[in-house]
Amino acid sequence: MQQYFSLADCEVMGFDLDHTLCRYHLPQSATLIYDSFAQYLVTEKGYDKDLLTLNPESLDFCCKGLALDLEDGNFLKLAEDGTVLRASHGTRSMTSEEILEIYGRREWKHFGTHDGQKKYDFWKDVVAAIQHNYKISAFKEDCGTYFPEVKNHPEKYLQRCPNSVKKWLKQLKSAGKILLLITSSHSDYCRLLCEYILGFSQFSQIQEPALALTNSRQFCLVVPENDEEQEALLSLEKPGWYSQGNAIHLYELLKKMTGKLDPKVVYFGDSMHSDIFPARHYSNWETVFILEELLGDKVMVPTEIESEPLEKKGKYEGYQPKISYSVSEQWGSFFVDRLPGLENAEETLVRTWSCKCISTYSTIAIPSLEAIADLPLDYRFTRFSSNSSAIAGYYPSPPRALLPSEESVTMK
Repeated sequence: MQQYFSLADCEVMGFDLDHTLCRYHLPQSATLIYDSFAQYLVTEKGYDKDLLTLNPESLDFCCKGLALDLEDGNFLKLAEDGTVLRASHGTRSMTSEEILEIYGRREWKHFGTHDGQKKYDFWKDVVAAIQHNYKISAFKEDCGTYFPEVKNHPEKYLQRCPNSVKKWLKQLKSAGKILLLITSSHSDYCRLLCEYILGFSQFSQIQEPALALTNSRQFCLVVPENDEEQEALLSLEKPGWYSQGNAIHLYELLKKMTGKLDPKVVYFGDSMHSDIFPARHYSNWETVFILEELLGDKVMVPTEIESEPLEKKGKYEGYQPKISYSVSEQWGSFFVDRLPGLENAEETLVRTWSCKCISTYSTIAIPSLEAIADLPLDYRFTRFSSNSSAIAGYYPSPPRALLPSEESVTMK
């Protein structure tokens, strides 16, 4: 694999929507998502009304990269080898002694499969709450708590897309790149988001499951006037708004549009589970991981990982993030954590399972699209690969937590 990656080499640019093209005001949107679940669980499933009162400090518990142990009712933060680093029973943090007693110093038994006997049955109610609030028809029906609130107060939850990103998208289009919106959100919600944050919705739009399937699900054309699906299509003849689908039929369309037998695709997304992993694993696309956790660090630029001369660098190399991102006090760094020592042994610093996934399935990782919008199209990024260091693919620079202590100083 080549050491460097350039967008200029890609004919097709695919974008996730939520937390990628569309950035949210995180505290407000997190609270709204919580309320959408709590309202349903209390009114429809009879849960305690105390759930309706959310202490803002409780939002510190919200953290990406956790596993839920349904057998024991615990949330887990895992090391790259599956060892449990931190855990909570419900929202109560567990002590090192409790973790060792339940899980020992070994790989979590469900690490390879994330499967197991379900001792707690609350998850079925959570799934029911998801279905109630976020089903395909929920936006049109004003169902649940989430969509009606975003419709009525988009400015409270949505950030307008920076001018630099809108200009960059137009430049990509002018350079002959094909732009795709590939998302799990239904077309009516997509239209609202795109028109609010971008001022337009002229994308070829495909629902996200296309990435994770081979040829088992056919595409359906979405009628723009009412956002309803038509009959299943055996193939795609031209760009449009589609739902369902599969990667094979999509790739056949991209061959026609580019005139190439093997068009190169890059996909931008914020979810390892539904964006980055399937795009790389099933379709072997290049992947750009939008990682807001990089905003929790003061950005460093070690000299030895630089890949371009100064005149080709973007304004975000050495920048201080405009948007604050709070690292969870309960769960600590997304990238590394300390493994408590047994008896009198010293603690050791280890990478998290989430961090290992980033370097395994991402081409590069960036904090936002804005971080690369001012770069020349032929900018060469150092990619994650087995031939480079574990921090090579982070742009504009790696998180401080991954740097040796002697490098944790500002280089510029």
